[in-house]
Amino acid sequence: MGLVKTTVDIPDAVFRRAKARAAERGQALREFVTEALQDKLSGRRAAARRDAPPWMRGFGRLRALSRETARVQRVIDEAFETVEPEDRA
Repeated sequence: MGLVKTTVDIPDAVFRRAKARAAERGQALREFVTEALQDKLSGRRAAARRDAPPWMRGFGRLRALSRETARVQRVIDEAFETVEPEDRA
């Protein structure tokens, strides 16, 4: 299998989440991103949703809240980027 080296601009918050998730799984970020791209290209997630039990299918209906959830996450991320004077060692 050949490899291609490329540069991709990823929002900071997405990068941090991907890096953390890869670490949780014991993977290099490169492996995590490759797996995520393969999943997205194969359509496995869509198939998994179709095969999900009926009680889980309703969760997709919350998609309309994804922008609000992302906004709240940005506010949280920004708040935690600030180091308070009492937290400095």
